[in-house]
Amino acid sequence: MQELRKDFPVLNREVDGKKVIYFDNAATSLKPQIVIDAVNEYYSEGTANIHRGIHKLSEEASIKYEKAHDKLSEFFGAKKEEFILTKNATEAINSVMYSLFIGDFFQKGDKILLTEMEHHANLVPWQLLERKGIVKLEFVGLNKDFTLNMKELEEKIDSKTKLVSVAHASNTVATINPVKEIGKIAKDNKSLFLIDGAQSAPHTEVNFKKLNADFFAFAGHKMLGPSGTGGLIAKKELLEKLEPFQYGGSMIHSVEFHKSSWNELPWKFEAGTPHITGMIGLGKAVEYLNKVGMEKIRKHEKELTKYALEKMQEIPSVKLYCPKDEEKQAGIILFEAKNIEAHDLALTLDEFANIAVRSGMHCAEPLVSKINPKGLDRASFYLYNTKEEIDELVKALNTITESFK
Repeated sequence: MQELRKDFPVLNREVDGKKVIYFDNAATSLKPQIVIDAVNEYYSEGTANIHRGIHKLSEEASIKYEKAHDKLSEFFGAKKEEFILTKNATEAINSVMYSLFIGDFFQKGDKILLTEMEHHANLVPWQLLERKGIVKLEFVGLNKDFTLNMKELEEKIDSKTKLVSVAHASNTVATINPVKEIGKIAKDNKSLFLIDGAQSAPHTEVNFKKLNADFFAFAGHKMLGPSGTGGLIAKKELLEKLEPFQYGGSMIHSVEFHKSSWNELPWKFEAGTPHITGMIGLGKAVEYLNKVGMEKIRKHEKELTKYALEKMQEIPSVKLYCPKDEEKQAGIILFEAKNIEAHDLALTLDEFANIAVRSGMHCAEPLVSKINPKGLDRASFYLYNTKEEIDELVKALNTITESFK
């Protein structure tokens, strides 16, 4: 662990003699030196656009980009034609919504089934279709332990349900949803199935072929990659039928004044100059993750989560909102402290102990506001975090909550 932590420059930073403790990984991850170096190398040694020039710099950049594309497809168990680079999971989900919308996939009276734990990125796009009067949104509730009510899901899905779209793991209550089971239910109902994998892809092995999913969205910046990276993985036969939602350079095969034809997959859905350095950096990020091993990462995070759950539940003034079971949840703990507002607590942790946590609605306002209208705090872990850092969080929380009595 100590050797691994040396790969992340931010962890060496000190403020007032204290090292940074980064527990905001559900928002974005820190970057290892191998990713930083890859980005710097592109800008310092060979900046050029891809798939356009025949000069040496463009050829070199194109090769690096293509190799990264291949690495990512392989990492997710997908065909190259099924992997589309986006700037984040939000853009990936929006691209599905717009492609289905302009392709007239939905008819008036159709339904989309979501859950109450969805991130805004897997809620707000679908609201557009409801505002247009095309579909009705329905929501599956949660059990008392914050797990998904599967009985309710089975009751609500019917012949009118054209799409089921769920988070693989919640970014708030941390619940890991049984996506393979949900996918089978969706397929049996002849519904399309989309998985928001923003909180799962960085932390556990994902094999697209085994998920029973039509679409899988993820955020590269949460899995050691540069900011502005993410992706959409979708079944080839669907991508061939769907209309692209962005038009311009790269995604075309030929253009006339009054009509155009589209490029082959996956370039059909990658319009304009892509985030070249982002893809190259993300390729290095998955190299790093493969080297560490996704099974080891998940095992490490379960150990951290179990430890944090035990220690934080011993603090009298702190209340947790999650399944409280490391097998059923991601490495995320949503919590509040009695008599302290979420932003005040986060700010105090930062100034008092140099601990970074997230506070507020966490882009999941319908669920979080139901628990606490003023917001909650969230600590989220990744492969470079340690039990010693959790001890520091617990120690700081004890001190802060005692002072607010």
